[in-house]
Amino acid sequence: MRLHPVTGGRLPDWCERFLAPVGAGDIFATRLWYDTTLAHALPPGTTPLLGCCAEDAALLPLLRGSHGGLRSLTTPYTLAWRPLPAQPTSSAALIACGASLGAALRFRAPARLEALAEDAPGLEDWLQGLRDAGIAVQRYRHFGNWHEALVPGAGWSGYMAARPPALRTTVRRKLDRARRDFRFEMLCEPGPALEAAIAGYLDVHAGSWKPAEPFPAFDPALMRGAAAVGALRLALLRDTAGKAVAAQYWLVSGGHAWLLKLAHVEASRAASPGTALTAMMIRHLIEEEAVQHLDFGRGDDAYKSLWVAARRQRMGLVLAHPGHPLGLLAIARRQIAGWIGR
Repeated sequence: MRLHPVTGGRLPDWCERFLAPVGAGDIFATRLWYDTTLAHALPPGTTPLLGCCAEDAALLPLLRGSHGGLRSLTTPYTLAWRPLPAQPTSSAALIACGASLGAALRFRAPARLEALAEDAPGLEDWLQGLRDAGIAVQRYRHFGNWHEALVPGAGWSGYMAARPPALRTTVRRKLDRARRDFRFEMLCEPGPALEAAIAGYLDVHAGSWKPAEPFPAFDPALMRGAAAVGALRLALLRDTAGKAVAAQYWLVSGGHAWLLKLAHVEASRAASPGTALTAMMIRHLIEEEAVQHLDFGRGDDAYKSLWVAARRQRMGLVLAHPGHPLGLLAIARRQIAGWIGR
């Protein structure tokens, strides 16, 4: 595997053949996602690298940490990470890609890859290549991801009929109040209106229960970039004075909609503006955009299971070689944990 440094806060042009188009339904494999991450969310002390595997059959967006170990180019915002093949590849090619990475990790500190989907096509072949190269592949649970594939033709009414009764009652009451007391606003395109909506989103976040963002420039930059390519849906509820009391933004691509962030102002909590806004947005996505799949992002927050019914596990990998002291230590720890757990 050859490693190429990334400079200038964006992927080089030669990466295009590895990247997914914005409209293909794989937003976390696009230039939009990686360029925004590189420019606004690089973890301190890391260096971005691009690993080219098996005669450039696949690209691995990576980071090198301050102690020299490799890790996936992922951040607290990442919902999915995977190797990026240049084109649909065979099982043998994927095994070769894994072996190429494995050869680069021999006698080196362990690598850590995060946010992998357990059911990603070709993943097991890729992992087999790593094992064939002598790398111990250790899986761990990274985060839960709540989502739902919508029933074709069911519409908003069918979607709501499948929700828990308590949520159906709450949504009906809160939507009636929201129509009286608040104004719904959704921004999709660049321009002054988007900038005002981003400012409203930031005001809501500042007045919410949420902690400060680790990378404050990331969300606004992603909204602007997504708006420029037609993938943004930024929604707000404003009170009669024009003040935003709830905000959330989604990315839409290829029939999929991902809820990246949501918040409401704590002072307006009694009116449940966040619940009303989520219902308004999902109804819009179903009725106006014929979205086929909803994704509520990272984590097992209790409210997510009310809106979407399925949970899947995102996993992490520690890739260790016994020829390095830290690799040997990682392997020994896993073995000891296995003995204790028996």
